[in-house]
Amino acid sequence: MNSLFLQLKYFAQVCEQSWPPKPQFSTDQIPDLSGRIALLEHNAKTYLAVRNKEKADETIAELKELTGKEAIFLDLDLSSLASVRRAAAQFLSKEKELHILFNNAGVMWCPVELITEDGFDMQWGTNVVGHFLFTELLVPALAAGARTSPDNYSRVVTTSSCTSYARNIDYDTFRDSPKRNKIGTYNLYYQSKLGNAMVARDAAKRYGDQGILSFSCNPGNLRTDLMRRTTGFRAWFILQDTMVYPARLGALTQLWAGTMPETAKYNGEFLIPWARLGKCRHEVYDPKETEKLWAWLEDAVKPIAG
Repeated sequence: MNSLFLQLKYFAQVCEQSWPPKPQFSTDQIPDLSGRIALLEHNAKTYLAVRNKEKADETIAELKELTGKEAIFLDLDLSSLASVRRAAAQFLSKEKELHILFNNAGVMWCPVELITEDGFDMQWGTNVVGHFLFTELLVPALAAGARTSPDNYSRVVTTSSCTSYARNIDYDTFRDSPKRNKIGTYNLYYQSKLGNAMVARDAAKRYGDQGILSFSCNPGNLRTDLMRRTTGFRAWFILQDTMVYPARLGALTQLWAGTMPETAKYNGEFLIPWARLGKCRHEVYDPKETEKLWAWLEDAVKPIAG
């Protein structure tokens, strides 16, 4: 397909998602989740997997005040494969089932010189590699969760972004290299968000027969501290009230994917604000591209012998 045509198509999709119609879905529509591990507000048992315990404790206290129920802290640093393995092992020592997994953490536009302790670009290592390994380690619990869910499904919802349209992925930039430094922090973030969508698509194909559904989504342009490193004209543009929305709206699309019966038919799809079916870049729907990335990730997370 003509490259210019594709770029215009992607630009139109980004514009449409930046000014979405009024949401037709609300959290009041979520069914009761008793017995499932996911959300406090609808009676599920919830683990909050984050690296900053102080912030986690604040969030847990806030959730308890709002819902009367208490989430459980799980120590997880996605930029460290050792931490990911410890967190997964800790979870599996307590729970044999997992019904809903929200892969929602990440870093955005951090200094380009930052790399993870395992040698990955910080944004790629945190946003893609860490989530990939964590999810893979929890597949047995997700499969068990599917068998005990009323609808016979468990769900994995991975947060991507409208920036996933901005560029393809470049394997030469996943680890520290001159090329990685050259393309800069914005492009490194964009490719990580495309990587999220590609992994989610391939996971749907690989695990669908076990009842594990996998979605990626653009949560919307939200006013959060992810944008704290944005400067100059870019900061002024994206922070305009006409295209940046309250953070609470950002949960709608993830919750729709993770809890609602009708979204089971969208396994492997890219969902857009607010709680709608969308389309991502063409690489997401190319099995050769997604399988190549999956193979790279499998190799990248192999424990080092010795």
